[in-house]
Amino acid sequence: MEAKRSALMTPIEDFLDALLVERKASEHTASAYRNDLTKAMVFFASLGLQKWEDLEPPQIMRYEATLGSPLARTTAQRRLSSLRSFLKFLKKEGRGPDGELPSTGGFRKPKSLPKALSFEQITNLLNSADTETPSGLRDRALFEMVYGAGLRISEALSLTIDNANLEEGVVRVTGKRDKTRIVPLPTETAMWLRRYAATARPNLLKKPSTLLILSDRGKALLRQTAYQNLETMCRKAGLAQIGPHTLRHSYAVHLLKGGADLRAVQELLGHASIATTQVYTNLDMAEVTRKYKSAHPRA
Repeated sequence: MEAKRSALMTPIEDFLDALLVERKASEHTASAYRNDLTKAMVFFASLGLQKWEDLEPPQIMRYEATLGSPLARTTAQRRLSSLRSFLKFLKKEGRGPDGELPSTGGFRKPKSLPKALSFEQITNLLNSADTETPSGLRDRALFEMVYGAGLRISEALSLTIDNANLEEGVVRVTGKRDKTRIVPLPTETAMWLRRYAATARPNLLKKPSTLLILSDRGKALLRQTAYQNLETMCRKAGLAQIGPHTLRHSYAVHLLKGGADLRAVQELLGHASIATTQVYTNLDMAEVTRKYKSAHPRA
């Protein structure tokens, strides 16, 4: 048995050396790989494997079967990913098995549903901005726009005056991959933006700028500052800390709850794939399920 393990361990040591020397991996990373691959080696040796070239898919499947509960999903994925990387290395060296490399897809963490605030929470949050000051009015207008138009924070901060028709209530947004879309603004959102543009923005403006949203110094408002300002508003409203993306998520969920077509919401959000938008229908269904279980006598 020791001879078997030695024959299996030598290629692992070669792989770890390549990690450290060629890929400049840290000692911590190499140690994690060593731990994962040693466990795999012990298992395959118990099946009678003497060299990695002879490893077959049924043996890999048996190894995968050992990675279920109670082992954490992330641990299982890491161990299988380590084996995959090692076998890929051996194949490049001409010392690997002929079969397919193991897939880690089955152990990936399921995509978590995005958070969404209720309309009442959104209202309390937006009302917490101090609209008597230029910066407070700016923050109100900014997050009204993020929620009211479902914009990414980067899209809202890069919006120019020329692309915001506040009288008509529409904005021309440039999103990911420079894809442009036209998004309508709710009446109240347009009102706050007009108020900001007319009274607060001139006070923030220090030198000519085409940007609609300006910082206290008259420059582009940084994402980090936007996050910090939203955090302050959350504290005032008595809400747990959220990011601007939660306002965008809430926009999508509220539209779908109101009966909006999924394809229309896809276009408004600027999603390239309908599958990305469908996660919001899952979120809505999760809430329906919770309400059903709390209300139905047999649930």
